[in-house]
Amino acid sequence: MTESGRFATRRRMLAGTGALGVGIAFSGALSELFAGTAAAQDLGRTGYGPLVPDPKGVLDLPEGFHYRILSREGDELRSGEGKVPSNHDGMSAFGGRGGRVHLVRNHENRVSGKVPVPTVEGLTYDPAGKGGCTALTLDPRGRVQSERVAIAGTAVNCAGGPTPWNTWLTCEETEDRAGTNGYTKDHGFIFEVDPVDPHRTGAVPLTAMGRFAHEAIAVDPRRGVVYETEDAFEKPFGLFYRFLPNRPLGGRGSLRAGGRLQAMRVPGVPDLSSIQEVGAEFDHVEWVDVPDPQAARTPIRFQDFGRGGITHAQKLEGCYWGGRSVYFVSSFARRSDGSAADHYGQVWRYDPERRRLTLVIVFGPDTDVQLPGESPDNICLAAGGGLMVCEDGNGAQHVYGVTRRGEVYAMARNRQNIGTEQEPEWGEFAGVTFSPDGDTMYVNCYTPGTTFAVTGPWRR
Repeated sequence: MTESGRFATRRRMLAGTGALGVGIAFSGALSELFAGTAAAQDLGRTGYGPLVPDPKGVLDLPEGFHYRILSREGDELRSGEGKVPSNHDGMSAFGGRGGRVHLVRNHENRVSGKVPVPTVEGLTYDPAGKGGCTALTLDPRGRVQSERVAIAGTAVNCAGGPTPWNTWLTCEETEDRAGTNGYTKDHGFIFEVDPVDPHRTGAVPLTAMGRFAHEAIAVDPRRGVVYETEDAFEKPFGLFYRFLPNRPLGGRGSLRAGGRLQAMRVPGVPDLSSIQEVGAEFDHVEWVDVPDPQAARTPIRFQDFGRGGITHAQKLEGCYWGGRSVYFVSSFARRSDGSAADHYGQVWRYDPERRRLTLVIVFGPDTDVQLPGESPDNICLAAGGGLMVCEDGNGAQHVYGVTRRGEVYAMARNRQNIGTEQEPEWGEFAGVTFSPDGDTMYVNCYTPGTTFAVTGPWRR
């Protein structure tokens, strides 16, 4: 999630972003993306105006919006278990009793992580792992009531996703084995986290869901199928997976019962980057059993999937469920890395009923503006209509909004300089999510690890 790059761009922007020298090109009919979802209403048609510089030098927002810092790395956890860990990443919000909100937040700590997730008895998988999750409970007024470790001893917890039974699936973006980097256990798994009482889920790897560099997941709320993305920067690139649980929609702990892991094959399309036409559709998508989900000898993306091979894509990251389909993101593709074509990001839709894959959005590269970094990373649907996109790249870092008409606007800009005055650097955004009532946007700054709550006229 932290690689970045620069691209020269060559066509028009669809809208101004409110940030000097920054632009993102979107093409495609976004109405398909929002069809059948809560965002398919007469909202989200325009942005909220230019960003107003924050006098505190922390977070720029449009006029009428305000932020609160809920948590910062290095501060003491309210549980007394240790300090708030580094590298705030994927996150989700869950409704609680009495108007409370429960946030579960990933910490993408590698062995070099500055502030590790504190080890807690009953919640620690591998004492050598510095990653994991923390959980915050907010009262009805949005104030932090509690903050504690939710799982520890994992590694490189990047993104994940919520389940229909209100737990969080946290994903390890690594393939390191025991004995590598000091780890005492194999890594590269998914773990289930209960946001209310983490001890109810513990630290149990869901091994049947595969061992690879996981990024994100999305669960089909009617069938219980879990879709998974693999973030592979180098060739052979990652795969798009589905997991068929033995106990679909069985509730907390049911994924431990195992199931079948399959990878997507689009006949005649070995690399998704080769598809550049928005609206391109592929019917009769195939799903092929993964030969060795544990990758005991060979990483999954290298394995032999038989005649017809398998479909790969560079930097498969965001994944979420909307309406009756699953959407997933390829953050970028570069010919120089071995991809079939260049782009700044694609959003794909897979409809399981029709077995149809559709390219619904392409991000660039056709603009006249230098784009400082990759295009989309974390993505979520905004409760008031539209899309929110976290930027991950060089230069100033933003949360962008995308309206249903394809207009792009800057929603937030990080002002926290983690570089020097001569060579400034700003931490990426991650984990954008909304409260169940849609009145608050929660988002993380990766470095310095900061969790924000943003309120304002979302339904304007």
